[in-house]
Amino acid sequence: MKIDRLISILVILLRRERVQAKELAEMFEVSVRTILRDIDAINLAGIPIVTYQGVNGGIGIAEGYRLDRSILTEDEMAAIITTLKGVAETIPDHKHQVLLEKFKNTLSPTQLEMLNTKVNQLVIDLSPWGGNSLLKEKVVAVRKAIESLREIEFIYTDSTGKRTSRRVEPYSLVLKGQKLYLYAWCQLRRDFRLFKLARIKELVVLETAYKSREISLEQFPWESEWQKPENLVSLELVFEKEMESIVEEWFGEDTRMHEDGRMMVNVLLPENNWLYGFLLSFGTGVEVVSPPRIRTILAETSKEIYKKYTTET
Repeated sequence: MKIDRLISILVILLRRERVQAKELAEMFEVSVRTILRDIDAINLAGIPIVTYQGVNGGIGIAEGYRLDRSILTEDEMAAIITTLKGVAETIPDHKHQVLLEKFKNTLSPTQLEMLNTKVNQLVIDLSPWGGNSLLKEKVVAVRKAIESLREIEFIYTDSTGKRTSRRVEPYSLVLKGQKLYLYAWCQLRRDFRLFKLARIKELVVLETAYKSREISLEQFPWESEWQKPENLVSLELVFEKEMESIVEEWFGEDTRMHEDGRMMVNVLLPENNWLYGFLLSFGTGVEVVSPPRIRTILAETSKEIYKKYTTET
């Protein structure tokens, strides 16, 4: 992206007194003419760039111009690189690695050593245990479709197990709760929908192009769907005392303690198959106090599970 290149060029000019346009062009894999246009854009932004002639010539920031050369501190640079590395593990894209190298190329060996020390203090790995090559293939295909504004088709299985054929206009990949989703305009539903990538099968990128719709992702529109009152159920849960660490992990420390050491949690969650599976994942460590219908559903499900594993084959 052009903005990435402009920022990178500015960082290089802040770190080095002069640099040749040809070197920048090779570094960013663009033409010298493109670099000169980028330099003009930086000039228009109010940062005076000067071209020096001669053997030691090149491009640099005008002498005497006062600009904080620590536009990115070591901590800020470490934060950017740590985040990029974490995203690169989940969403494969060679541009992430290229951008990492460009950042590092602006630093001296001493600065790079100090930066590596800071980067190693926090490691972000959002990829699943054991990896998932099929999921990464879908990510690559979806990214290409989004960049080229191409429609895609796939078979989708929802949380109830129902399979439908979908044709969509892909807009965004969303990493939410350590799961990847596709935010797209669905022709079947005539609205935007959030599709879990793991439930997408037989994905095909079509040659059909689409005209991008005006949307705003700043407010995370999928959150409003999750939090619709008609989708939520008020739960009163009681956890056994040995579940304390797990309860704090999922619900924070906002719990009430019983005299016997058990913990009570009141929480609003969407009622669907995910909820039933989520509650069952705690095993005998939790009891649903209310609502009664959730107790009934879990009881019936538990009976079916018991029947499945006790029936002789």
